[in-house]
This record gives sequence, structure tokens and C-alpha cells, in this order.
Amino acid sequence: MKVLFSKDFDLELEDAVIQYRNQFMIVSTKHQTADAAKLVALAARCHYVNKKWLAGMLTNWFTTEARLEKFKNLTKKKNTGGFDGFTKKEAAILKRELNKLQEDLGGIRYMTKLPDIVIILDQKGEYTAIQECRTLGIPTICLVDTDCDPDLVDIPIPANDDGRGPIRLILNKLILAIHAGRELYYKK
Repeated sequence: MKVLFSKDFDLELEDAVIQYRNQFMIVSTKHQTADAAKLVALAARCHYVNKKWLAGMLTNWFTTEARLEKFKNLTKKKNTGGFDGFTKKEAAILKRELNKLQEDLGGIRYMTKLPDIVIILDQKGEYTAIQECRTLGIPTICLVDTDCDPDLVDIPIPANDDGRGPIRLILNKLILAIHAGRELYYKK
């Protein structure tokens, strides 16, 4: 088991970016950190889940792809005025469905394949995500508090997963390391 500390963290993550070709997913559905995870994911151009982890999101990828396709089609239809041809009730149903898909899949909207690395900010709250990653062999980086099991993830980061300060610090390190790794990758 490898534990990352501040000195080794940047180098390890940069190597991971180069090796796995940039497909990261950041997962945090905890109320305190969900918005921060979204902002970091957008800044680092990563996929994210910050509302609710849907069981089978990765292990049942075929269904997730179908839902993503439906989401894209409904968004396109709404943007081109395609809802105008429906009755008010039908249009309202489609808008409600689109809003639900946006909430559930908005952060993975552009995902075309399974992520290469999943970064999880709350081990206890995201146990289903960790299990799916373990089943599929997807490496995981996870904040591990004193009440968590570091053996469940590939790269545990010992930190307080309840405090906003430590999480912001680690997320900022993640952004810097992902950007540096991508820069090195594209130079090769």
C-alpha cells in the first residue's frame, strides 16, 4: 500500500496523468464538499459526480451510455426548440426528465469511456463507488480519515474528510498535479 504525502504527491499524480492519459473522475456527494469537487473538476477538465452516485454507474456502463445519449438528445432537442411541438404536459414531462438527467449525469456528460482514475473525497459515503472501481480494476485515490480503511483504495491520502480546509488544500494540489502531468504528457 502506498500512502501519498505532500513531497511525493505531485510527482505520483503527474505520473498517473501521463500513464493513464487524462481520464479522471472526481467523486464527492457530501454536502460540504460537493461544490468544491465540481469547481476543481471543471478547472482540471475532469469528469465529476457531486450529487448522487448512481449504483452501477461504472459497472453497468452500457446503461450509463444509453442514459448519456438520451441526455444529449433531450438537450439538443430543447436547445433547437424541439419541445415546442409537444403539448404543455408532454413538454413539462420532457423538461423534468432533462432536469433529472442533468442532476444525475451532468458531471459525466462528455464521458465516452470508463475513467482511468477515480478520485474520491469521502470513503465512507462513497463506498459503492469504491466497490465499482475495485470490481473494474480502476485505480482509486481517496481521502482516508481515521475511521476509514486505507486498504480499500489504491492510493490513500490521510486527511480529515470533514474539514473544508484540508479538502481544499488537497484539491488544489490535485489541480496543479493534473495540469503539470498533462503538460508533460503533451510535450512527449
